[in-house]
Amino acid sequence: MIILVINCGSSSIKYQLLDMKSDTDYSLKAKGLVEKITLPEGRIVHKPSGKEPFEQVLPIPDHTVGMKLVLDALVNPQHGVLGSYDEIQAVGHRIVQGADFFEGSVLVDEDVLRKIEICCDFAPLHNPAHLLGIRAMQSVLPKVPQVVVFDTAFHQTMPEEAYMYALPYNYYKDYHVRRYGAHGTSHQYVSREGARFTGIDINNSKIITCHIGNGSSVTAIKDGKCIDTSMGFTPLEGMIMGTRCGNVDCNVIPYIMKKENLSPDEMTDIMNKKSGFLGLSGFSSDMRDMLAAADEGNARAQLVIKKLIYDIVKLIGAYTAVLGGVDLLVFTAGIGENNAFLRKAVCEKLAWLGVRIDDDANSHNGQEMLLSTPDSKVKVALIPTEEELMIARDTMHITAK
Repeated sequence: MIILVINCGSSSIKYQLLDMKSDTDYSLKAKGLVEKITLPEGRIVHKPSGKEPFEQVLPIPDHTVGMKLVLDALVNPQHGVLGSYDEIQAVGHRIVQGADFFEGSVLVDEDVLRKIEICCDFAPLHNPAHLLGIRAMQSVLPKVPQVVVFDTAFHQTMPEEAYMYALPYNYYKDYHVRRYGAHGTSHQYVSREGARFTGIDINNSKIITCHIGNGSSVTAIKDGKCIDTSMGFTPLEGMIMGTRCGNVDCNVIPYIMKKENLSPDEMTDIMNKKSGFLGLSGFSSDMRDMLAAADEGNARAQLVIKKLIYDIVKLIGAYTAVLGGVDLLVFTAGIGENNAFLRKAVCEKLAWLGVRIDDDANSHNGQEMLLSTPDSKVKVALIPTEEELMIARDTMHITAK
């Protein structure tokens, strides 16, 4: 089955075209990025498998035009991989926020779109863009079935004591205020793949997955189901991130607002876009810059690194207690997959759990790797995340029914 996987941002479209024969038998035919939508100099970068990449700069007024560019690139005689649009059998979309409406992936219909729109309040930077992508694809390929895969769906198995906040209960009933989490598609994929790779039975397991990137979250997974996760009502909660502050005392927020005479929107912008690595260091949101500056003696960069390690270790410790032990610890995402120093530092602080890391194995970045030694009481693995593959698998199963 030829499946087009779409991940829409407010001004971008990331895509992959996969030929799915089964969950394990598949091939990537092409991938690419459309960016700077609505700006005068938009751009598409198209990378077909086995052919030279193609790049074009041109005005892209909206997502419908962007989708048409994607499809045209896929069927282009020189750099395309399809003979015609008709070869696309289904489209899968990543959706950040599905609230408690969705416990899994679903086929798109008007009721589904209405609920995604309701969830725009919880993910104002993401869900509106996802809707634009779906509508654009409906316009360009009206007869092709579309499936939506939610970042929040995997976390819907959390018990109420994990997802409820101790606020007046009517805020939950009236406004859906609760923990939803994020990165669910990634956590689900790497927990399953990590269990398979290390020989653990996913249905009889205690796994902690660490999705560490510009946005980061840690998830506790028991017998293949999420029982807690560090992100909350929005992706702001949890650990320190690239530009997000993570956990703070709630009273800090109105205190700063009064001192600085800030509006709610301005304070939200500070917490989401001007905090985290950037806020503490004062110069960058990129961990590579932190490591370089720390090596040169920058005390604030060193603080950022220490805090990130501390936050991860603290969450792993808490989730080990919640799970009643841990069989497998997984590192994934941009920092988790590519930062051997971070992985080793975290694991060394987990020596009390019997974690032992193999330095030679840990020196390999960006590939599936067992990082723990044979005598380690907890298996540790590096598993590159494949969210697009998870979306393609769900799309294949749902549209084949």
